[in-house]
Amino acid sequence: MTDASEPPRITVLQNSPDVPLGLLAATLGDGVRVVRLDLGEPVPGVDAVGGGLVVLGGQMSAYDDDAAPWLPAVRSLLVDAVRANVPALGICLGAQLLAVATGGTVVVGAPPGREAGVIDVRWRDAAAADPVLGPVLGAPLPPGPTPSSVVTRAVSMHADAVSALPPDAVWLAWSRQYPYQAFRVGSALGVQFHPEAGKSITLGWAREHDDVDAVALDAALTEHAPELAQLVITLGRAFASQVDAHATA
Repeated sequence: MTDASEPPRITVLQNSPDVPLGLLAATLGDGVRVVRLDLGEPVPGVDAVGGGLVVLGGQMSAYDDDAAPWLPAVRSLLVDAVRANVPALGICLGAQLLAVATGGTVVVGAPPGREAGVIDVRWRDAAAADPVLGPVLGAPLPPGPTPSSVVTRAVSMHADAVSALPPDAVWLAWSRQYPYQAFRVGSALGVQFHPEAGKSITLGWAREHDDVDAVALDAALTEHAPELAQLVITLGRAFASQVDAHATA
């Protein structure tokens, strides 16, 4: 993390106290500033975010401006980041905010229901060329049974979902329950899944929902721990590399 008086390399926007940067903190490297929007810290302008921007998830919806009055500024910042070609990563709510900000739509309480647990993220052909997700597809496999080369296991915990991508988006991944698991709009990547969520964070979320089997989820997190660790390491390092390449361009 960086001192508040120093210019950040990457700015992270946190929307809820229980949805922190988590495991990504160790993979992004130095110079990361976390802005606690949930505690009243202001949304920075695009010129103040540094070389990259991460927008985390949260308990509110992408349209819940009354409960989270900073959301309009976050949506505007995401648009500004795309226009300025600043690398950005939106996770869960962050991805939904990116979709809405750039012309897509989100369904609150989507009919397929809550997608919770360790899911199979299935990659479309375009993902192989993505600067952040391409390395995930090409990462060495962890020990254990070999999964399909186009499937990556990831943590999921959401009930709202992107229902239509922005006009300029590139669709990158899907799951059996929801179609839009990853997409890119210019310099900004949105992922519906949670690469940053370790076991304690994920189980904390599970205990808040009666429709989630926390015991089964705990077992799945243990079973797939090597793959989940590989995902956050590879994705985090790839995003950090994109940020640093942009900063030196």
